[in-house]
Amino acid sequence: MLFEVDSTNAEAARIAGSLAGPEWILALKQTASRGRRGRAWYFPKGNFAATLVLHPHETPDVVALRSFVASLALFDALIACGVQAQSLALKWPNDVLLNGGKVAGILLESIGAGGGISHLAIGIGVNLADAPLASDLEARAMRPVSLLSETGVAVAPEDFLDLLASAYARQESQFTTYGFAPICDAWLARAAKLGEVITARTMNSETTGTFETVDAQGNLVLKTSEGRVAIAAADVFF
Repeated sequence: MLFEVDSTNAEAARIAGSLAGPEWILALKQTASRGRRGRAWYFPKGNFAATLVLHPHETPDVVALRSFVASLALFDALIACGVQAQSLALKWPNDVLLNGGKVAGILLESIGAGGGISHLAIGIGVNLADAPLASDLEARAMRPVSLLSETGVAVAPEDFLDLLASAYARQESQFTTYGFAPICDAWLARAAKLGEVITARTMNSETTGTFETVDAQGNLVLKTSEGRVAIAAADVFF
């Protein structure tokens, strides 16, 4: 546990080469928190910020599927805190929703040179105690919520890590033993807006269609007026 660090993913990159096995890095304070695409991540006292460092041996496309593994682990950890399952949903590609608002996010970053991945950093942020103001976020962003405000449940970051680490270990064992298919099925059973019309926006385009499924590569599959479209990476809006 670190009392202060720039970001746990940055710390992961610094120490990955010296680790003998998987390692969780928990920070009580981050001075340069970040989310996907370099966005700033709101991190007040009492919220959760941690990174799991792994040394995977699969190809990069398989390694990236651990965002779904982490999502399921977060779902399980929040239930272990006392949250009702029906209050939670998983939003493609890497967010967890509580009562329809964003309570947690996941940031995967590979560590390595060239085409290989020597280590994987799975950064996880959870609004345990507080959430940013909606006015501080970009247009169309999900409404942010905290565990405390939505449920009244107060959990210390250290205690949440205990729940999350054990939940992740269970899901990782499933993934390495049986592959992505059961992970994907479990994720889809908890997916937000499955079967409904959503919009996926990339840097260059925007696609609206019915959220049909997630394919074997982890792509979002939308049914549009022009046919089925598989999207590898995008921001999703409801």
